[in-house]
Amino acid sequence: MESVNIIIIVVAAILVIVAFIIGLVIARRSGEKKIARAEEMASRIVSEAEKEARVKKKEAMLEAKDHWLKEKAKFDKETSDKRNEIHRLESRLKDKEQSLNRKVDILNIKERDISSRETALIAKERANLHKEKQLETLIAEQNIQLEKIAGMTAEEAKKLLLQNLEAEARRDAAQFIKEIKDQAEREAEKEAKNIIIQAIQRCAADYTMESCVSVVNLPTDEMKGRIIGREGRNIRSIETATGIDVIVDDTPEAVILSGYDPIRREVARITLEKLIMDGRIHPARIEEVVAKAEKEMEVIIRETGEQACFDVGVHGLNPEIVNLLGKLNFRTSYGQNVLQHSKEVAFLCGIMAAELGLDSNIAKRAGLLHDIGKAIDRETEGTHTQLGVDFISKFNENPAVLNAIASHHEDVPMETPYAVLVQAADAISGARPGARRETLEGYIKRLEKLEEMADSFSGVGKAYAIQAGREIRVIVESDKIDDVGCSQLASEIARKIESELEYPGQIKVTVIRETRSIEYAK
Repeated sequence: MESVNIIIIVVAAILVIVAFIIGLVIARRSGEKKIARAEEMASRIVSEAEKEARVKKKEAMLEAKDHWLKEKAKFDKETSDKRNEIHRLESRLKDKEQSLNRKVDILNIKERDISSRETALIAKERANLHKEKQLETLIAEQNIQLEKIAGMTAEEAKKLLLQNLEAEARRDAAQFIKEIKDQAEREAEKEAKNIIIQAIQRCAADYTMESCVSVVNLPTDEMKGRIIGREGRNIRSIETATGIDVIVDDTPEAVILSGYDPIRREVARITLEKLIMDGRIHPARIEEVVAKAEKEMEVIIRETGEQACFDVGVHGLNPEIVNLLGKLNFRTSYGQNVLQHSKEVAFLCGIMAAELGLDSNIAKRAGLLHDIGKAIDRETEGTHTQLGVDFISKFNENPAVLNAIASHHEDVPMETPYAVLVQAADAISGARPGARRETLEGYIKRLEKLEEMADSFSGVGKAYAIQAGREIRVIVESDKIDDVGCSQLASEIARKIESELEYPGQIKVTVIRETRSIEYAK
């Protein structure tokens, strides 16, 4: 406000000075009249300047007052907010203080309780120490008396006691292990049997088939002479072109084709049937028909592989894999057709996977391809599992399928549930009655080996292999092996069979212990 007054005064002074100067100038030029007019004009200017100065002073005062009111309102609001925040903090501090007071009271109560318990424990510990000293004294006296009575030192008695305790602990542990094992087997075996039985009941497959010979029926026995040809040239041409032995014997109206390569044997069979139907049998015609039969065989192999994929419900396989599947139709294992076996394994895997909540498509794919290497192992060295994995891995196959192929004979560790399903389905398909053929000599040796393994354990009276070698019944001497020992013996025999004997499916080990008391009334 003072600055405004000063400005007004300065302005008025300036105006007065200007008016005075103007007046002097006018006076000098116009005379006294002009001086009077100038003075009047100066006074008017001064009065106007004073009025304007008063107006500006009032405006400045109003602006200052308005600014002050705004700042005051802002300050009041901030002060109110801070006051409210302080009130909230005070209430929170009061609540915390009350909570801390309650906790302190609780801690004081607990501290008093702990101190009283500590006092009681110290008193009890002192009483126990006193009792322990008394017991030690009594035990020492009794040990001296026992040593005198038994004639044994404390170390000898301790050793005997430890031996008895060890035998008792072993017995208890064996009993406990047997109970746990029985319970686990009951639960797991029941569920596994249900799944496997359902899969087997829902899957049907053919039995064994011939693996080394094929028989071609002839319209008449005269055809044998035409097949042999002059000086045997026709039969030699057939054998050279096909790589299969043609056996012409006394079998009426039939010729036998013998060879270990089933595809070549099938080509020879098709060739011979076409030649018999055509009637023209000579070396040039034989070579021509063999070439046609080989092309026809390629079509049959491809169509057989495609039909197998369609039957199982596996799609998207590479054509090379499909061709290999078709070749499996002409390969046998223990008299079992490998393609039929693979389809059966695929069906079983799909059923069990569906029961377990797994992807049945991956399971069926792994089951169908698990023996794909058997179509290659005639031409390349190596196990059929490794050959199958090497071949399938070229086509970006699912890792679970590759692991199932590689591990179904436990050559590598199993990494997925699908590998376990393939192994189980493979064993089921190979172990079912009539699935595979076994020579009498090998069968008898396997039964004898089973009985020898069981007889090699101490306490075994006699062992009998029954049910075509799928069960071994072991009768033990009751005075040497107790009931708990029977369970241990069964486990040991089963582990020895697993490690030393090769067999299809599984072998059941049954240990029998009985006590008979016989008296005669005379």
